[in-house]
Amino acid sequence: MLDGSSITLIVSGSISAYKSAYLLRELVKKSVNVRVVMTKSACEFITPLTMQTLSNSPVTTSRFDYAQEAAIGHIDLADNTDLILVAPASASIIAKAAHGIADDIATSILLASKAKKVFVPAMNVNMWENSITKENVETLRRHGMVVIEPDSGDLACGWIGAGRFPESDRIIAELEFHFSTKELSGSRVIVTAGPTLEPIDPIRYVSNRSTGKMGYALAQVARAKDAKVHLVSGPSSLKIPSGVTFHQVETAQQMHDLVFSLANTNDQPAAKSKQLIFMAAAVTDHRPRDASTTKVKQDKSKAYKLELEPCPDILKALGKARLEIEKSSGRALKLIGFNAETGSEEELLVWAKEKLQNKDVDLMVGNLAEDSFGKDTNRVWLLDRQGRQEEVAMTEKNFVAAKIIKAVLSA
Repeated sequence: MLDGSSITLIVSGSISAYKSAYLLRELVKKSVNVRVVMTKSACEFITPLTMQTLSNSPVTTSRFDYAQEAAIGHIDLADNTDLILVAPASASIIAKAAHGIADDIATSILLASKAKKVFVPAMNVNMWENSITKENVETLRRHGMVVIEPDSGDLACGWIGAGRFPESDRIIAELEFHFSTKELSGSRVIVTAGPTLEPIDPIRYVSNRSTGKMGYALAQVARAKDAKVHLVSGPSSLKIPSGVTFHQVETAQQMHDLVFSLANTNDQPAAKSKQLIFMAAAVTDHRPRDASTTKVKQDKSKAYKLELEPCPDILKALGKARLEIEKSSGRALKLIGFNAETGSEEELLVWAKEKLQNKDVDLMVGNLAEDSFGKDTNRVWLLDRQGRQEEVAMTEKNFVAAKIIKAVLSA
């Protein structure tokens, strides 16, 4: 969603200025064209050379750079950008921006630009909670600017409280939200992700190799499109995407019960609003018939037998209950299934088409396990009931997620 966009990154004087280098690196990884502007104070904390190297572009530090100002450089920077990101934003630059003060290159750009402006405050907790700072923040918001609330925790000054510079992934999620079109505004999206764990005893379990990355990417993209997102996840080490409602489960039965509870909730939806359920979780197919309440002791003198029974097929159950869910929730329902296989591409397409029909879904996403499991990238095929059979070439899972959601909305 950020791919190909242009962002002007303003770094102001805060001890957190070094974290802007990590943020810059992540933005460049997402193919964002970043131009960096640094205040005089910021240069005391991190060098322009560092930011120039990471951005592969000259860094602007002065309003009186004669080479730039020959073309009225601060106006050029103000006009030719999709978004201005002030990160970190000190109490000083927030105050100046709130009152229209333009006494350096950074504040001149802020005053001259009509682009969206996002501030990421980072400062001492007492400065952040000072009533003057609070008034300045509200002034920025009243004028249509975005202020991302800082994190809480240990601060560089030794205090504990609000004022920490947020992690890069949280900032990027906020940027993606503001860049993204809002096709899902008013819609409810349920995404399942990760593996399920079926206990053999309190220590051992049956599961699979899913990491949850595809489901978490779908949740992040759906949130960016202004949906109310519920992420129902099996055990995963991934960070929870910003802005989603997170639900932790372990077994297939727990996932089944929670998804049905969420899907049937009537929360007074707007007219013609939709509900989309992405069953991206790798739900374990079978579970031990009789899980032991104590550890099963090892006996090497005989073979160990484990009797299995099928886990609930959540996607098929949703398909059968489609009309009842639409009636109880007050929302038109779209179901999206996921089918990971081993074998050839031809075999995958046969199995995906079969599941598309048998499970009454609107879109089936098929992929080979070798292309996805444990990776940040994926290659998928999109199949729908109108005959679509589209291959999405290997790319990052966030981009795959955007393609999937686009296909759902066009189906």
